[in-house]
Amino acid sequence: MTTLMFLIPIALGMGALGLVAFFWAMKSGQYEDLEGAATRILIDDEEDEA
Repeated sequence: MTTLMFLIPIALGMGALGLVAFFWAMKSGQYEDLEGAATRILIDDEEDEA
């Protein structure tokens, strides 16, 4: 029982930290251009340099 009283607040804290990180990513615009990131991997940069 003592272990649960130690682990439950840690788990809740880690969940809250993940939620804060997700909201920070949303606020900073990490998810703004999902289509551009998907097509950017298909562009061959070696042709542009030559």
